[in-house]
Amino acid sequence: MVETSARLLRLLSLLQARTDWTGAELADRLGVGLRTVRRDVERLRELGYPVDATPGAAGGYRLGVGAALPPLLLDDEEAVAVAISLRTAATGSVAGLEEGAVRALAKLQQLLPSRLRHRVEAFRAATVALPGAAGPEVGADLLAAIAAACRDRRRLRLRYRGRDGVTPREVEPHRLVHTPRRWYLVAWDVAKDDWRTFRVDRIEEPLGPPGARFTPRMPSGEDAAARVSHAITSAPYRYQARVLFHAPLEAVAPSTSPAAGRLEAVDARTCLFTAGSDSLRELAAHVAVKGFDFEVLDPPELVPVLREVRDRLDRAATASDRDSG
Repeated sequence: MVETSARLLRLLSLLQARTDWTGAELADRLGVGLRTVRRDVERLRELGYPVDATPGAAGGYRLGVGAALPPLLLDDEEAVAVAISLRTAATGSVAGLEEGAVRALAKLQQLLPSRLRHRVEAFRAATVALPGAAGPEVGADLLAAIAAACRDRRRLRLRYRGRDGVTPREVEPHRLVHTPRRWYLVAWDVAKDDWRTFRVDRIEEPLGPPGARFTPRMPSGEDAAARVSHAITSAPYRYQARVLFHAPLEAVAPSTSPAAGRLEAVDARTCLFTAGSDSLRELAAHVAVKGFDFEVLDPPELVPVLREVRDRLDRAATASDRDSG
């Protein structure tokens, strides 16, 4: 009986690790015959695991989707990763996840062997959250509903809080994109006949019922994250800057956040930085401190501001040299 139970757990682990298995592959891994594999599959089904079987020479087994959530088998690395992710989710920006994450983490920690519990506890003890300006929370149910509409390609009716107050919108949702502080929805606005980026925390609940199905409009290869980056770093501002850095993208990228500007490779030696601001001085300082040679493509008004910053820095350096001497 112990040997059968251990084999069932091993079979379940194999089915969870890969999508498709032939009966022969499972028999070889378990060291049993095909008839035993078929019996063990039936036992798993009796325990609530939906194992789908495909007949024929090319047939096999896969773990299907069931009505209830049966127990999962996790290896050491997976268990630690899930525990750390749950602890992070408990302090995240998605409203409604905290309580569920804490409950799930408590259950998982109770089952972890001591060697893994020590690793998770070491992570907890060694990390401290840095208080700062937290982004607005969004509801887990709202995110789930939007994600389902993206998946099913169904229109959504939104009530959106924008500059003109709360307005109704009908959209074709494409992707959810998140930064460390906010969630965004990239969608086709039916009334405006154009792409729009919506802050999810400004979408009022509840959503209207899912609408008609639609055919995706975004061209293949279009990057939803790049679209959001442009929308939040350039479009809302008075000045839009285009700066050519005389350095490869991989050298400049570590000093550039997607939430601050968009960086694109031009060739192996140069890259283009696009960003927006209501202040030319802020733009000048932002590009100057990156530590790479550059030239301003737009706007021309940025050039005299760079000269002004250069002269001020030169005077400061001269005064500092004089004082130190």
